[in-house]
Amino acid sequence: MKKLLILGAGIYQVPLIQKAKEMGLYTIVASIPGKYPGFALADRVVYENTVDQEAMLRVAREEQVDGVVVCGTDVCVPTQGYLCDTLGLTGPSLQAAMAAQDKALMKAAFAREGVRTARFVYADIADANPQALCEDIGYPVIFKSVDSSGSRGITRVDGPEDIPYAYQQVRENTRSDRYLIEEFLVGEEFGAQAFIYGGRLRFVLPHGDYVFHGDTGVPVGHFAPYNMGPDIVADAEEQLQKAVTAMGIDNCAINADFILCRGKAYVLEIGARAGATCLVEMTGIYYGFDYYEKIIQASLGVEPDFTPVLEHGQPNAEMLFQSDKTGTITSIDLGEQDDPRIVNLSMDYGVGDHIRKFAKGPDRIGQIIAVADSVEEAKAALDAAMAKVHITVAEDWVS
Repeated sequence: MKKLLILGAGIYQVPLIQKAKEMGLYTIVASIPGKYPGFALADRVVYENTVDQEAMLRVAREEQVDGVVVCGTDVCVPTQGYLCDTLGLTGPSLQAAMAAQDKALMKAAFAREGVRTARFVYADIADANPQALCEDIGYPVIFKSVDSSGSRGITRVDGPEDIPYAYQQVRENTRSDRYLIEEFLVGEEFGAQAFIYGGRLRFVLPHGDYVFHGDTGVPVGHFAPYNMGPDIVADAEEQLQKAVTAMGIDNCAINADFILCRGKAYVLEIGARAGATCLVEMTGIYYGFDYYEKIIQASLGVEPDFTPVLEHGQPNAEMLFQSDKTGTITSIDLGEQDDPRIVNLSMDYGVGDHIRKFAKGPDRIGQIIAVADSVEEAKAALDAAMAKVHITVAEDWVS
């Protein structure tokens, strides 16, 4: 029986663990201790920090694993790269993983290879008031932690009065000695899921995003296809190829963020792993194959077949359930959901569970997925189904 080391035990790793077990693999799930749902599914649980590369190497050697896989999180991608390099496993290299996890390295690679991206400068973490740097780029700007994920440490700054809060968010969400200040591009944000194997992009699927606007835009849902016209799609694919080449990414899923600005596709960020917020499900539904299975196959050194099962693609839309307050769930009413276009409606928490006010992807409390003959119809079905769902939360009392 082949063994698969899965880094992370959170909600975004649960479908990955389930698929690995369906494939007859022995699953070793690693994470720090906590109330993570993936622990109950694993064949073996390892309570270690997944960013501790030497600890994960000891586990991988002890178990003689055949592959290591990451999904829905950036923080342990460098560990995956380290294990792939050290043990000769299939996946991104450590150098590529570091470039994908560290936004400063990523932007440097973009600049070196001429990838179209927002203008940026580096700021020293000790610089709590980089007003001159902001003015040099021109307001509004974005403050970014270079080593966080899930939109943590990313805040829009419209003027000098916003700098203290944005700096605090960076400082609380970084271990680096620098952070980024970026030009705020005005345009239409969109994403793309892709896979690179053997140095070739095997598919690129642009998708639209539903965005929650807090300190910055946080995706809370997606839909595909995203019809931008063939010229924009070709431009995005060209910039994506340049970006992954610049970063040296290979043999893994890709989660890309773009913005359509001034009629051109600008690359915002590239992740060397599949996206969260139902993006793996969206991709699989659109093409008609099990994308989790493809991700696992690649990590085991088996070249996946990405030939679409569906000739024209299955339009679909997904959304996360969120709460506008931190507290305890007191009731959940899903309503009468009899629309066959709703193919998934699931809750991560139940009555009595404590949840957080939504600010980032892991704060989700559930998900819903719709399919239809057109993306507009899928979005309408999604909206109608969500309107029937009522979740009440007793807010935490704060003195």
